[in-house]
Amino acid sequence: MSSVSQTNRPVQAEAGAVPLAAEEAAEVEPQPAAAPTPPPFVPMHPARAASYMLASLILALTQGLGMNLINANIPQLQGAIGATTNEATWMVAAYMAPNVSLAVALIKIRNQYGLRNFAEISILGFVVACFLNLFISDLSSAMVVRFMSGIAASPISSLGFLYMLEPFPPAKKMQIGLPIALTNISLAAPLARVISPGLLDIQGFHSLTTLEVALAFVALCLVYLLPLSQPQPRAKVIRKTDLISYAFLAMGFGSVAVVLVLGRFYWWFEAPWLGALLAFGIACVTVMVAIELNRTNHLIDIRWIVSPPVLHFAAVLLLFRMVLSEQTSGAPGLFQVLGLTNNQMTGLYTVIICGTILGGITCIFAMRFSTERAIHMFALTVVIIGSLMDTQSTSLTRPEQMYLSQGMIAFAGALFLPPAMARGFVAAIAKGPQYILSFIVVFLTTQSLGGLLGSALFGTFITIREKYHSSILVEHLSLTDPLVAQRIAQLGGAYARTLTDRVLQNAEGAVLLSRQATREANVLAYNDAFMLIACLAAAALTALLLHIAYDALRARMTPPVAAEPAVAAA
Repeated sequence: MSSVSQTNRPVQAEAGAVPLAAEEAAEVEPQPAAAPTPPPFVPMHPARAASYMLASLILALTQGLGMNLINANIPQLQGAIGATTNEATWMVAAYMAPNVSLAVALIKIRNQYGLRNFAEISILGFVVACFLNLFISDLSSAMVVRFMSGIAASPISSLGFLYMLEPFPPAKKMQIGLPIALTNISLAAPLARVISPGLLDIQGFHSLTTLEVALAFVALCLVYLLPLSQPQPRAKVIRKTDLISYAFLAMGFGSVAVVLVLGRFYWWFEAPWLGALLAFGIACVTVMVAIELNRTNHLIDIRWIVSPPVLHFAAVLLLFRMVLSEQTSGAPGLFQVLGLTNNQMTGLYTVIICGTILGGITCIFAMRFSTERAIHMFALTVVIIGSLMDTQSTSLTRPEQMYLSQGMIAFAGALFLPPAMARGFVAAIAKGPQYILSFIVVFLTTQSLGGLLGSALFGTFITIREKYHSSILVEHLSLTDPLVAQRIAQLGGAYARTLTDRVLQNAEGAVLLSRQATREANVLAYNDAFMLIACLAAAALTALLLHIAYDALRARMTPPVAAEPAVAAA
């Protein structure tokens, strides 16, 4: 690792590094002798502080519901836009393609043009994008509007963070503001499934878009009524090479996001365009890395990102994000296979919401009295227990049997992320303000792309295991087996009033038995997936314990540093 990433001073040109291009060198601006002192914190009136916290909640739900209302209702929306399941999933891909990378650009845009301008223009763009949702009539228009919504929604999540941190003093922003902000963001996915059935009963697809527009207008009013303070003066921080680097980053991350969303629907090895798109995405990210390695004023400090501490931090976030895919793709997928819809799972998602809120509240107190490692150990243990409880699912399992396990996993998810993010953010601040953007990239990649990767791997694993269990079950369904023949006859008897031919009755009975075998194979596949999640969490917990033991052993074996003699007074 180069000495550049090991110092706390601004990044300087390294000896032996590739010389800067002429235009990049011309863009380098002299650094000021001393950073301006931030204005002192002025406590808010409690009512005004509560207003900022409410604005944060509204912004987080506005952005989250805009994304999750579509994701949670793909089967119900197919008819409204005249699309198959695979085609309707393109709406999710169109939304995520620009959304996964925009936070990188927004940091510098905010610093150059001012936080107030950033907030007002962002919310106006979001309102326009939400309003266009009302005019969706087919798949083509839906994809265009969802792409624009993905662009417009990215600043809203940042505003949700900023509004929650605004009323707290600097010492409390990480301890109280951050857990509440992350909890608000986590509430959108289960809340979307709770309110979707009632909305769809009113006016179908357009009820979802109408709610999104209404929330956007409320958020617009709050942003204009409650201005954010500017923590630092504006500065010209956007350079021409930043635009080039970001263009390659956006194309790379967007291509990978599309592949992760659609890969398991078109299947990874059967659609050649998936491989071509993935190769294009990797090539774009590689070009961006090559550009950033040869710059002095980085958009992203690649050397710092690939340092061991940051890689360890990224691995922790990525692993836990994949573990939490059990809640977004596991239980909902299982009950969908069993024929249940969102209105039959309202109670389950209500429990998940309550578990998330309880986890966020617990995290506030835990971050004050416990270490990050202790919190993570407890959260991983809770995930292991919850996942093992879910491995006992059968075709007769209903949401009520998963209230406890899913509530535990939601609790652990809200408890795990804030300490890890706070630690990484503080480490980036200690390295210097220019490292904040690099930290945002690490966090963004592990959460957005990591979430898509977890869902893709989880769904692919379930598909493979379903085929495996289905082949084993079918092997034992022989017509020469008296029990199988009796079962087929019983199932075919349901058609006795409409089919008088005994052969046709048996044929229909065989079809029903095949469907039952497929259902049971799916249940077994989900149980395997739940066990995989428990094993991953157990492996993470073991690695954490070994890391703690290693640090303790190294501290014990390191000789104490001798105190320096006091300097005698002259």
